[in-house]
Amino acid sequence: MSSDFVVRGGLLADGTGAPLRRADVLVRGDRIVSVGEVPDSDVAELDAEGAVVAPGFVNVLSQAYESLQRDPRGLSDLYQGVTTEVFGEGYSLGPVEGRMRAIAKDYAEQTHVRHEWPRINDYLNHMATSGVGPNLASFVGADNLRMAFAGQEDRPLTAGELTAACGLLDEELANGALGLGSALIYAPGMYASTEELTAFAEVLARHDALYISHIRNESDSLLESLDELITIAERSGARAEVYHLKAAGRDNWPSMASAIARIEEARARGLAITADIYPYEAGATGLDACIPPRFHDGGPDALRGKLMHEDFRTAVKDAIRAPGTDWDNCYLSAGGADGILLLGGDTSEWNGMTLAQVATRHGDADPLDTLVDIVVADSRMIIALFEMTEDNVRLALQSPWVSVCSDSEAWTAAPPYSDSPTHPRAYGSFARVLGPYVREGVLHLEDAVRRMTSLPARTLHLADRGVIREGAFADLAIFEPDKVRDLATYSDPHQYAEGMRHVVVNGVVAFRDGEPTDDLGGRALRRGSK
Repeated sequence: MSSDFVVRGGLLADGTGAPLRRADVLVRGDRIVSVGEVPDSDVAELDAEGAVVAPGFVNVLSQAYESLQRDPRGLSDLYQGVTTEVFGEGYSLGPVEGRMRAIAKDYAEQTHVRHEWPRINDYLNHMATSGVGPNLASFVGADNLRMAFAGQEDRPLTAGELTAACGLLDEELANGALGLGSALIYAPGMYASTEELTAFAEVLARHDALYISHIRNESDSLLESLDELITIAERSGARAEVYHLKAAGRDNWPSMASAIARIEEARARGLAITADIYPYEAGATGLDACIPPRFHDGGPDALRGKLMHEDFRTAVKDAIRAPGTDWDNCYLSAGGADGILLLGGDTSEWNGMTLAQVATRHGDADPLDTLVDIVVADSRMIIALFEMTEDNVRLALQSPWVSVCSDSEAWTAAPPYSDSPTHPRAYGSFARVLGPYVREGVLHLEDAVRRMTSLPARTLHLADRGVIREGAFADLAIFEPDKVRDLATYSDPHQYAEGMRHVVVNGVVAFRDGEPTDDLGGRALRRGSK
């Protein structure tokens, strides 16, 4: 439960990008009631001497909807000052209707957490009522709208189905969903046409909600895929954001500058286009994402069954080998098997090895045989793809409309949670920007804080969040700027970041003197509501 207290003696980074200034912050209940010099009193204090006091950080792209059901504290993000988790990259825990009910039931059986929520608010309200550390908000997953009617089939929605899907989206937006999130590299999201997505975006525009997308291709067709997002925004009038902006594959690295220029041009024409980024050279996904979209028709179980047939298997391998722009070939973008690190799945014997190393151990002359064998044997294999460059991370962070995300779960660095495979971004994305990137001069500290606070809060229409001012919600991250840093590595990812002193969520002190308190202050957030 929250109570009155003063955050005393810190340097204020208020979230707007304004210069640091010394100020106390008085919290009463769940709100900030005074910013400046707060006289001494009997009110409890949090010591901020030598520390920076910032708004709590907003994780624009979180995958913690499952991990928070297991441990509601969200510790890997809490240690970095994250106070709000945002879900919905293509898939969301609601709405679940029609043909999606059976699919969600299968997901629940595989993950051992609930996925069958009729509406997004059912999930958010359950978590908030049960007790959760961070605030939670969600986009509607575009996959959900498709799967309610077409399941995992590779086909257009009929006119009637599209009208019904738009109606479902309209209902969720009216109840506070942030917008629509698509993931166009994965099945079944990849089966949606530009016209289908534009129809959804027209519904978004009526609510001033956001279209946010893992665009169709981040490698050979990066610019064309970015043009699709801009076209959807232009035709519909909706605001739009690019999930985890990147240029994948060595040959495509120069395209990052062109992608940024293209977004700048759209913004100059009056379109509200933004982006987010995680600050790493490797992405992470399922190994089955290396298989072209057309082979995924019918879903993952159907894919594995068809891979047992030699003709189908040969066709898959031939398609992976062939450069092309009709799909995002992450195998080639990573430079082949040497650039694919197996992080883990149901089978642990391959963890920490590259696909090339596993192929050698198994005596496979062709690493694609190894890839197919693993997809068949272990449907949950997660990989790191070393397909980006540090220079482009820095280039993206120079654009003032780019915010920060983890694109990951919020883990606990102890068994059984630490037995799960993960990317170091789960433990380090925000600390990495706030520490090394600031100290190396890539960003000023005040601007780094703005990217994690007021920028995403404004883009997502999260009222009274992301700033420190009188009347705002008391979400606070208090850190030591010379000490904050990420420790997680690809070989040892389950390591908490350092340098965070206190974290406050809605006036509840969730992290005190470098340790979690286990007090849960998180709430369900809706677009525009206070």
